[in-house]
Amino acid sequence: MMRQYELVERVLAYNPHADEALLNKAYVYAMQKHGTQKRASGDPYFAHPLEVAAILTDLKLDDASIAVALLHDTIEDTDATRAEIDQLFGPEIGSIVDGLTKIERLQLVTREEAQAENLRKLLLAISADVRVLLVKLADRLHNMRTLHFMAPAKQKRIAAETMDIYAPLAGRMGMQDMRQELEDLAFKVLQPDHYQAITDRLEAMKSDFADTIKTIKSELAEKLKEQGIEARVSARVKSPWSIFSKIERKQIALEQLSDMIGFRLIVSSVADCYRALGIVHTNWKVVPGRFKDYISVPKHNDYRSIHTTIVGVGRQRAELQIRTEEMHRIAEFGIAAHALYKEGATDIHKIENESKAFAWLRQTIGHLTAGSSTEDFLEYTKLELFQDQVFCFTPRGRLIALPRGATPIDFGYALHTEIGDTCVGAKINGQIVPLVTQLRSGDEVEIIRDQNHLPPSNWETIAATGKARAAIRRAVRQAAQQRAFALGEHLVATLLEREATSLDEAEFKQLAEALGHPGRRELLIALGEGKVPADDLDTHLLDVKGVKRRRKKVDMPAPDKAEGWFALKSTVLFRFRVPGNPRSGPEAKAALNELSFNTVVTVSPEGVVPGDRMVGIMQPGTGITIYPIHSEALSELYDSDVAWIDVRWDIVGREDMLHQCVISMQAQNKPGSLAQISSVIAACEANIHNLVMRMESPDFHKFIFQIEVRDLGQLTDVLNSLKLTAGVTAVQRGSVSEARDVWRLEWTAPVKLKETA
Repeated sequence: MMRQYELVERVLAYNPHADEALLNKAYVYAMQKHGTQKRASGDPYFAHPLEVAAILTDLKLDDASIAVALLHDTIEDTDATRAEIDQLFGPEIGSIVDGLTKIERLQLVTREEAQAENLRKLLLAISADVRVLLVKLADRLHNMRTLHFMAPAKQKRIAAETMDIYAPLAGRMGMQDMRQELEDLAFKVLQPDHYQAITDRLEAMKSDFADTIKTIKSELAEKLKEQGIEARVSARVKSPWSIFSKIERKQIALEQLSDMIGFRLIVSSVADCYRALGIVHTNWKVVPGRFKDYISVPKHNDYRSIHTTIVGVGRQRAELQIRTEEMHRIAEFGIAAHALYKEGATDIHKIENESKAFAWLRQTIGHLTAGSSTEDFLEYTKLELFQDQVFCFTPRGRLIALPRGATPIDFGYALHTEIGDTCVGAKINGQIVPLVTQLRSGDEVEIIRDQNHLPPSNWETIAATGKARAAIRRAVRQAAQQRAFALGEHLVATLLEREATSLDEAEFKQLAEALGHPGRRELLIALGEGKVPADDLDTHLLDVKGVKRRRKKVDMPAPDKAEGWFALKSTVLFRFRVPGNPRSGPEAKAALNELSFNTVVTVSPEGVVPGDRMVGIMQPGTGITIYPIHSEALSELYDSDVAWIDVRWDIVGREDMLHQCVISMQAQNKPGSLAQISSVIAACEANIHNLVMRMESPDFHKFIFQIEVRDLGQLTDVLNSLKLTAGVTAVQRGSVSEARDVWRLEWTAPVKLKETA
């Protein structure tokens, strides 16, 4: 265990003006407070905060950060209090220590809630002082180094949390060395077999390619020196986790990886970076598509470097990173490289101005902590921490950085929440594309908007960013509440009309409180969501008005006014009317004589959706079959002796109900065509219920989909989106014969159909 004077000497080595008295006091106080406490390894507990402090000295942090490292577990694990820390060490150090202290688990219900609330508290503390983050990462790193002393189940839980949150967080802050060690330590616990296989392969490779590495290093240094560039050349082997990630991402075997060796060229200036790149590309073959210029366009975590891959000695691929000393320092230490021990450097606004990474973190924290539920907060935080990015442009040239896998939906929300909410389409490089299209670096993206549009709920599964998902969920929730409010208003208005009464504001409030809701709006939303039984509403309404309960027994549906429209027992979706001049054939008259409250209603296999014009057909003993007005079956029945019934929709209060219909299309026979079509349908928030696929020719397939939509407007959106899809040559509503295929029913008569209403 490090002695007190050794720790002080380590700090003084890089910061001669450090407060020795503060460091000594923190050392003694923490050692006394932890006393005889032991870690799972059997070592004195104080060894842990001491090792955390040692890690921070490697990052050359200020003396206050070192003191916090010594004290960071005192409030949580000893009888020390925040007030005592403030009194002895000042409110600045007390605030940081408190930010690192977990919330009492007794206040929370589940482990996930505890994790989310502790992370929320930590991020809020980080937004106020970046040193909270640095101490926390050092704390997690030492815990991971000693994780093998814990029980196996706890090892896996802590390793998973590290992989999900703390390693990406270190990467977001540009602390690549710490991120890599955290990932490898977690990988070793979570997937020990894969870890061992890769480390064995790396050890063998180091031995096999030792001479190759030495040759490439010397050749690089010699070529650069010949052109007057002094460069420090170093070689490295990729980490086990980065290799495993690449294997998983590219779906290849370990033996197929050919660029596990990397070289760094550290030069003196930015100009020398580009000169060195020219020399490298002139003297060695370059692997196409592997050049990236992060000097011109830095990563979100301030990382700057030039990447390229060459084919070196023995046809061995080698990745090169070309950077200056300053770039290298930031690449290794990230936000910790901003010389926090210098005078005035701890000012949070100065750090934010110097570091894009920290500025991003504060903005993200502000967004994530604003009204998110526990589950949302944890999910979206994890999404925001992943690092791989693509860089896209607006038509005016504004650069937008998004995570890999982002879609135009994410792009719209990255510009502004309102742009994302009103997005109805997108152009990528001038071409209209489905909203599920994944963006690539260099794409120019234009968002097509409609001010009357609201994001559908299934967008949440398409979006890749936490910001987009949070905004979509919020918009969907607000829209659902608005629909519920409107339905609640309709239900109350109907009830008041039936009772021939009305409610003033005071009576409405009394009614709401009687039903357990604070006010009118909350009651109407609950009514619309079905959380208040109609009988309860009826009873309390009459109580509020002081009227005795009246009941009516209705045996037959009453017509709407004098128009002759009536409902049937078998359906709540339609109303029917017998035209003034029905067909006079004997079969038609017999059918009409059978019309009663209990008449069975079925729907044609093509399906009908709200907005369709419809007609009902009756034959004796068959009930009513509803057809869309465009159905080809109606032309065959035109001269038949059947009764024609007028049909209209009656869906008030059921506007969100899904209805089945059939569409057909012809598409090119190529890999991925079905997936592309399915994605377009899903992007329109329609659900695929069934599918039949036929080969029309070697070059084309015919697809017949039975889908579920809310109304004709949504169905039209599906059809129009499919017409714009590459490879789709024809799209239309399905015919009876096509519907028969997808239903897999034998078509013998119009009435022998599957009931879908």
